[in-house]
Formats: sequence, structure tokens, C-alpha cells
Amino acid sequence: MRALVTGITGQDGSYLAEFLLEKGYEVYGMVRRSSTETFERIIHIRDKINMIHGDLLDQNSLSTILREIHPDEVYNLAAQSFVPTSWTQPVLTAQFNAVGVTRLLEAIRHFDPKIKFYQASSSEMFGKVREVPQTEKTPFYPRSPYGIAKVYAHWITVNYRESYDMFACSGILFNHESPRRGLEFVTKKITDGAARIKLGLSEELRLGNLDAKRDWGYAGDYVRAMWMMLQQEKPDNYVISTGENHAVKEFVEIAFDHLDLDYTKYVKIDSRFVRPAEVDMLLGDSTYAHEKLGWKPRVSFSELVKMMVDYDLEKYKKLMREDR
Repeated sequence: MRALVTGITGQDGSYLAEFLLEKGYEVYGMVRRSSTETFERIIHIRDKINMIHGDLLDQNSLSTILREIHPDEVYNLAAQSFVPTSWTQPVLTAQFNAVGVTRLLEAIRHFDPKIKFYQASSSEMFGKVREVPQTEKTPFYPRSPYGIAKVYAHWITVNYRESYDMFACSGILFNHESPRRGLEFVTKKITDGAARIKLGLSEELRLGNLDAKRDWGYAGDYVRAMWMMLQQEKPDNYVISTGENHAVKEFVEIAFDHLDLDYTKYVKIDSRFVRPAEVDMLLGDSTYAHEKLGWKPRVSFSELVKMMVDYDLEKYKKLMREDR
């Protein structure tokens, strides 16, 4: 089997690439051509992956890639993935996260509509939630340019599935984290900050809304669900979540407690990190994925937080040893 993974250098892309390689796939990773290429997350498997240049903003590059490698499966994980950035770059977010998906679907439709397609949808589409918990049937009410673009991408995926009989799946993934999470995300900011404070490298951590609640899972568990979706007889949409709700404050408490620190002495609230329109609570119901795919998360919330803290602590300890 041959798979094309867009966004392969990101958190999810790196875990998915590992998973597919273990399954015996020939893996191709699409990356944008730039002056500085960052392969940090996939450096350990770099020699096992075929890297190919392409861009969701360039229709011709997508068509060329499909002709060159003729994949059996395409996993579209490429996106402008940071919600706060979507407020400062709403047009670019729409181009990547919405129109870019249409370009990729069009390229597949014209080259070989039998290629199986996975679209990375997001719980941010639910935004100002209409019901709790959220399922595949819950109406969307996005609260950011990012969420709005993801709603478009979700429905265009459904539209191509129904209009052209394409095997196009949409995974509505709730928040999923890992040691490979980017520092711009609040979860990584917390674990990184806690580790720095523990080692005396920092004195405080500034955060926004500690009361926002999310359904947090482990990225390594979630990429397994992506693959399972494309192994079914028929394509569909699936909510992937843990079914547990935790506030940002809980994430902070576990991270700091794990390092024997009192977070109230170090965490400061900074209004600069509060969104213009906040998503207060997200909670997913993955019953359909449990029943249809046989998927369930394996890593608990507490285990996830501690895993991330331990990774960041060791990272800084290593850097400190090297500086001596």
C-alpha cells in the first residue's frame, strides 16, 4: 500500500507516518518548498519516508504529485493549524484549510476517484456548542476563522463523497496532544513552562482563560483512528474523542503537581492570550467510532500531561548539560 500524507512534518503527520510504516506502507510526505525546512518531528524516520514538494495553494503541484506516486490513500493533515493565528490571517487560513482541500479533492477526482481520502476535521467546528456532548449529528457553530474554514472543508469532503462516489472520510478530531506539540499551543506552553520553572530557567508562566474546557487525547491514539476509517467498506464521518472534559486549569495543576510545584505561585493570567470569541467547552461522544471502527483511546488525560512534562524536562536537562 502507498500513502500520501500532507502535513507530514506536523504532530499528527509524524505519528501517522510512524504508524503507516509499521503497517508496511510506502509513505510519501508532502512538504512545502521553503528556505528553511524543519523535519524535527520525523528525523528518526526521515530515511524511510519519500519526501515530495507540493502546496495546497497550487493545483498543478497536487495533480503532479498524484501522477508521480499514484497513492492508494491520501491523508490531508496540512493546514494552518493554530486557532489564534486564524484571527490575524483569516484569508490565508481559508485558502489553506478550506479552498486547499477542494483543490486536493479535485486533483484526486480527475486523476483517480478510487483513491481513498481522509480529511482532518476539527472539534473547533462545533464552537458555541448546540448540545453536550457533540456527535456526528451535532450542528456546527464555529467561533473562529479556523473553525469556519474547517466547516467548509468538512462539507466539501462530504459533497465529493456523495456527488462523485469517492471514498472520502472526515475525522472530527477533538483536541489531541503529545510531546511533539508545537509551543504555540496552550498544552505545550504549560508543560514547557513548568519544566523551565522547575529547572530555574523561568520564573513565571503567562496564560489566558484557565476555565476553558476541552476533550484532550493523545495524538498517537488518534492517528490510529484515521487509518481505521479508510479500512472500512464505506466512507463516513467519525467523531474521535475521549469523552472526558477537563479545564485548562486541570492541565496546569497536573503538570505542576508532577514536578512538585504549586502552580498558583507561578501562573499569571494575561488578557493578551484571551480569544476575541472563546469556545468555552468541547466534549466529544465517540460511540459511533467505538462501534463501527472498534477504536478506543489508550492513553489517559493524566498520563498524557505527565508524558509531555517528562519530555520537556528531559529536553531542558539535556540542553543544560550541553551548555556546561
